[in-house]
Amino acid sequence: MIGYVTIGALDVEKAMPFYDAVLGAIGYERQFFDGGWAGYGPKGQDANTFVCPPFDGQAARGGNGVMIAFLAPSKDAVAAAHTAALAQGGIDEGGPGPRPADSTSFYGAYMRDPTGNKIAVFTKG
Repeated sequence: MIGYVTIGALDVEKAMPFYDAVLGAIGYERQFFDGGWAGYGPKGQDANTFVCPPFDGQAARGGNGVMIAFLAPSKDAVAAAHTAALAQGGIDEGGPGPRPADSTSFYGAYMRDPTGNKIAVFTKG
């Protein structure tokens, strides 16, 4: 089980509107912004996703082959997160839909944040 995730950002304050919108669409909320870090988690639970500058002091950049996937409560939430991402300067990496195309058990959308980190939002069932 994964305990938490950190996502590198070039400018955390500028990244917050993206993550506020995308994660808000799936039931997360920003729980704090302190010391250059923003913490997000499901409403009523501890933060488990942190947007922060890289620890090594180098510029943040999206990893090739790295993707973080967030479980959404519904197909509507997947679509809302994707729409929110694009409205906040994200890049479309695959609109909402079943994966593979004939799947009845996986529905997701893919995007990149303004730094280039690849994010997926999906639901199962």
